[in-house]
Amino acid sequence: MGVMEYERCIQGRCGDKKIKYDFQIKRNITIFTGDSGSGKTVLIDLIRDYRRYGSDSGVLVSCGCSLRTLDNEDWEYQLKGISESIIFIDEGNRFLVTKKFAELVIGSDNYFVFATREKLPMLPYSINEIYGFRKCGKFQKVKQTYNEIYHLYGEISETADIEPALVITEDSNAGYELDQN
Repeated sequence: MGVMEYERCIQGRCGDKKIKYDFQIKRNITIFTGDSGSGKTVLIDLIRDYRRYGSDSGVLVSCGCSLRTLDNEDWEYQLKGISESIIFIDEGNRFLVTKKFAELVIGSDNYFVFATREKLPMLPYSINEIYGFRKCGKFQKVKQTYNEIYHLYGEISETADIEPALVITEDSNAGYELDQN
């Protein structure tokens, strides 16, 4: 999959409300975070329904590759059988913070989207790919809910030359070594 960017548009219904998610996946690990009730789990449920029932689910997915979900049951077996897909994983799965899971993610050709408020200390992800969920009130007159996805740490340019004098890491046991030159 390399450095390709994937645009996603997912639309469906939650009760009597239409819901739309529109976002772009730029790296192999993306984090969606937000308050309870902001729509993270609904997004994953829509993808799960679409995988299970296709167009009969009422979910419309605009995507250039396969979307998958992963849960606690047989997660390791499932993950080993998935290739070149975007895998969505909801919070609450105990395997998210395990070393075995991190190893499989790092060695995978898949992209991963984690909907969680938990810290994921075993995974190397960029702060540029942490997004918050919030209800923004758009489309309320037609009973459509639009959950806005925004950069949690603001827009950070990857083209700007940054030469830090010092780099401080949070975890010396993360398995990565820094060149001090």
